[in-house]
Amino acid sequence: MAALKYAGLEDTDSEEELPPGWEERTTRDGWVYYANHLEEKTQWEHPKSGKRKRVAGGLPYGWEQETDENGQVYFVDHINKRTTYLDPRLAFTVEDNPVKPTTRQKYDGNTTAMEILQGRDLSGRVVIITGANSGIGFETAKSLALHGAYVILACRNMSRGNDAVQRILMEWHKAKVEAMTLDLASLQSVQHFAEAFKSKNMPLHILICNAAVFGAPWVLTEDELESTFQVNHLGHFYLVQLLEDVLRRSSPARVVVVSSESHRFTEIKDYSGKLDFSLLSPSKKEYWAMLAYNRSKLCNILFSNELNRRLSPHGVTSNSVHPGNMIYSSIHRNWWVYTLLFTLARPFTKSMVLEF
Repeated sequence: MAALKYAGLEDTDSEEELPPGWEERTTRDGWVYYANHLEEKTQWEHPKSGKRKRVAGGLPYGWEQETDENGQVYFVDHINKRTTYLDPRLAFTVEDNPVKPTTRQKYDGNTTAMEILQGRDLSGRVVIITGANSGIGFETAKSLALHGAYVILACRNMSRGNDAVQRILMEWHKAKVEAMTLDLASLQSVQHFAEAFKSKNMPLHILICNAAVFGAPWVLTEDELESTFQVNHLGHFYLVQLLEDVLRRSSPARVVVVSSESHRFTEIKDYSGKLDFSLLSPSKKEYWAMLAYNRSKLCNILFSNELNRRLSPHGVTSNSVHPGNMIYSSIHRNWWVYTLLFTLARPFTKSMVLEF
């Protein structure tokens, strides 16, 4: 008991009773966490029992969940016309006893974005996701928004972007989401997007470079560059450079670059083994769609690694990720052969809601 008292956890009649200076709170999705006002920190485990809990069931009749200007969840009792920061469901919490993984990883190919974010409160976080109107980008945007983040869907097609916003709002009408125009095939559009975002005077905690084209025919952009290279890599490279100052001011912040395992099946060297940067934006004669995609994904990884080296000392980390093999999304739409291959693989891979 002396040890408990020394640690500020005086003995009480119940292990569920909180020590002085502690408060029990809940996240938007019902997970209980504990605030230590004396040390100004929070934790998931009960300060005495070490247990994790979540609330059971929905709110009582007449109650509604809201979020204040600081991003903290509070509750409105419309029947008795009062508000409180205390979740009325705290009297009916259940203990969370997650089964620790043994031979399987904690997360695997069947894990969804919502499961990974379970119990996290992202209120106050600002996120930009490119290509967020469909596929992986949309699922990421939805999951982050439903956990409280302010999410900006950076989309080439504003009609599809606004449709995606409405689909998220249909799931939670208080989600903080908006669509902004960004065409990575135009460096001028990238610049306009960055300027428009900066004019909002918002922080930026997470930048997810997700948009990509795959299997596209050879075409030059308005900047006279091959489109796969510019959309998949160079446009994102320019976007990060333009928003680097905002990321630094918002630290801790992070950049996530969606790459692919296919980066392993290419290189940027000529036949003599020397670096040949002309291969990144090849002529029509030397163009092969699959190889162009692979090279752009290799550029993603090289860029992310160097970005992390330069910015991590300033509180901005960068990681490249492989989203999974042949995930069935709209990325294969450019050629019927790719669509056939993805369709054959579909029973064995994840699928996304398609919005063309």
